[in-house]
Amino acid sequence: MILVNTQANGEELVADSHLLPALAVGAAGGTMIKRYSTTTPNATASLAFLGTHLGIRPSPVVAAFSSRGPNMLSLEVLKPDLIAPGVNILAAWTGVAGPSGLATDRRRVRFNILSGTSMSCPHVSGVAALLKARHPDWSPAAIKSALMTTAYIHSNNRRPLTDAANGGLSGPFDHGAGHIAPVFSNQACRNTMAGPSDLNYPALSAVFLQKEAGSTLTLRRTVTNVGHPLSNYLVRVTPFKGAKIDVKPRVLNFTKLNQKLSYEVTFTSILQQSAPEIGYLVWKDGIHRVRSPIVITWLQSL
Repeated sequence: MILVNTQANGEELVADSHLLPALAVGAAGGTMIKRYSTTTPNATASLAFLGTHLGIRPSPVVAAFSSRGPNMLSLEVLKPDLIAPGVNILAAWTGVAGPSGLATDRRRVRFNILSGTSMSCPHVSGVAALLKARHPDWSPAAIKSALMTTAYIHSNNRRPLTDAANGGLSGPFDHGAGHIAPVFSNQACRNTMAGPSDLNYPALSAVFLQKEAGSTLTLRRTVTNVGHPLSNYLVRVTPFKGAKIDVKPRVLNFTKLNQKLSYEVTFTSILQQSAPEIGYLVWKDGIHRVRSPIVITWLQSL
């Protein structure tokens, strides 16, 4: 059996278990195979096992089935938060059902290859548990902030993450803050705690309700130094076409461990854009990079 991806799943191959001998191909390859089989009399095919390929580039990529943003119920909160491994994961398996999950499958295995957000969840949960063990005083919000602000947005070919669904570049509405980085999460320099007047979230989402240029919105964030007691972080912000962004102060000077400092990010609308603009705010001390995604949305008139 040849299992061909739909266009929605693109070139992402998932190692599903089947009762029949099966071959999975991407959408492009499937189109070629179907064209060949329908236009060539007595079409033939052969299958050769060439071993396991390692070091695939680009990697990682955003899974075609991954949940996407924006969060239409609250545009001020960027979703998704981040991404984690969830495709072709070696996982424990129940002895109640066969690896295909079909009632007619009598095979029994202790492990299976699974894909889905249900596989990403234990990766993130495990990293969160390790961070809690290393930093017992960190709150759930602090752990979430550490995971998000240290996530990476480039693959192993040093280019921006791509989307397996279409092969194009992904953005914060696809990968959130980025791909989880367990080692860097333990070196995070910020701790987010929810305040009554402003959700201290490790991402910045500005929503403009008015068309007029000059409309402003200010978001306030409080950070806690959990790194070196003496450290100075300089801010860097992606330029935007439709808005001007001003960060005050532009340098955070920490003098002790667990010191809290605040900064304000003021957005000034310059030219309304038809689609959300996406960028990043990065704090750098020469060694560490703490990144927060920025999304600016202009609501369209009904």
